[in-house]
Amino acid sequence: MARQTKGTMQTRAPLHMDRFGTGRLRCGMSLFLVLICCLVAAVSAQAALAQDRPASAALRLEIRGAIGPAAAEYVKEGLTIAEQSGAHLVILEMDTPGGLDTAMRQIIKAVLASPIPVVGYVAPAGSRAASAGTYILYASHVAAMAPATNLGAATPLRITPLPGTSDEGKGDDNSGDEQEIAGSSVLERKMVNDAEAYIKGLAKRHGRNAEWAARAVRQAVSLSAAEALALGVVDLVADGPEDLLAQLDGHEVALSSGPQKLVTRGMLVETLAPSWRIRLLMVITDPNIAYFLLLVGIYGLIFELTHPGLVLPGVAGAVSLLLALYAFQVLPVNYAGLALMLLGIMFMIAEAFVPSFGALGVGGIVAFVSGSLILMNDEGVRISRPLIAATALTSAAVLMLFVGRFYKTSRRPLVSGAEGLLGSVGEAMESFDGKGRIWIHGESWQALSRTPVAKGQQVRVTGQEGLTLNVEILKEEE
Repeated sequence: MARQTKGTMQTRAPLHMDRFGTGRLRCGMSLFLVLICCLVAAVSAQAALAQDRPASAALRLEIRGAIGPAAAEYVKEGLTIAEQSGAHLVILEMDTPGGLDTAMRQIIKAVLASPIPVVGYVAPAGSRAASAGTYILYASHVAAMAPATNLGAATPLRITPLPGTSDEGKGDDNSGDEQEIAGSSVLERKMVNDAEAYIKGLAKRHGRNAEWAARAVRQAVSLSAAEALALGVVDLVADGPEDLLAQLDGHEVALSSGPQKLVTRGMLVETLAPSWRIRLLMVITDPNIAYFLLLVGIYGLIFELTHPGLVLPGVAGAVSLLLALYAFQVLPVNYAGLALMLLGIMFMIAEAFVPSFGALGVGGIVAFVSGSLILMNDEGVRISRPLIAATALTSAAVLMLFVGRFYKTSRRPLVSGAEGLLGSVGEAMESFDGKGRIWIHGESWQALSRTPVAKGQQVRVTGQEGLTLNVEILKEEE
């Protein structure tokens, strides 16, 4: 019975454990089914919620001021972020006087290659898309303007009008344009023809007014928003982002992948702020900041070399100079102007150590100002004239201070050597007739006098022969 009982117990135990395991399995399956149901419900709720809210979003990029390397990096980075985040539209809002040709072309290449429609929008009211901004607007898949805005004046900066030329009486034909360009240099004709061909190609790509685009390049004409819409230069005029999205709804655009119909009604608009790297690039590539960094770098290193051990001027100067050189790498720098600036600074420094009564200093100031004026003279990228004037005046003031100190020093009598003893007054150490000893400048000297000298009598040095001083008795009235 004991064995049977033991066997029975051994037989029943597995049955008990199987039931227990089956129960746990059923419980786990029930829990899994509950989780699946919850997941399905969440997905359904998400889908239902997605139907109630806008199906897409637009990313707004803002270009304010001159178009430079920082603006190009900002736009390219923004288009990449828009693609990665699943945005369905990019609004490129502009208010610019123009900028660098290289930066403009980088932006245009990024816009044309974008798989997401890009809307060029000149806004808010009172803004403009001049020069490089006009090209970017023509390259955008949709060109829009806010009321009270303008675009145009797309002539390259180096193309200057001939003396006596005028747009009056030319009408809409190009005969006057051909005469104007024919009188220009070969380089100028190449530049204007290249710019004209470029903007006409952008106009034909999106079906816009190519004839007016050519006039904007050759004659630097401009248009208001209403005129641009009437002439087919832009696609629409919208008063604000909401009106823009409402008018864009149903609009068809031509992307590199093919035509696409926009669905924008009720679309959310999010503004992309520049990253810290782009903001830093915007600061140091400002022509005035780059110019100031160059001066701080040069003067800081000079001050460190003339006052070794201070460390701070050298560190600040080295960092500022490197930042300035990086900025000059991406800015349209005239290296002849940079060389003139450096030469001018060298001349002004040389005036402090090798005084030339202002010749080196004046030449240095002239070279410095001339170099500053021609250092950067591209469209939208110029150094402020007041900044150049203030820097030149400061340098001139420091130079005048050095020259004035040298002039005062040169007028002082020498206090060392034979010249320093000449005219000095001493006291006889003993009575003598002919040769004797006197105290002068705290030293004992052998003196020679033509008249007898009494001990303690004041004498004046009239000359020196070796280690002997020629003296004369100092008169009482003196």
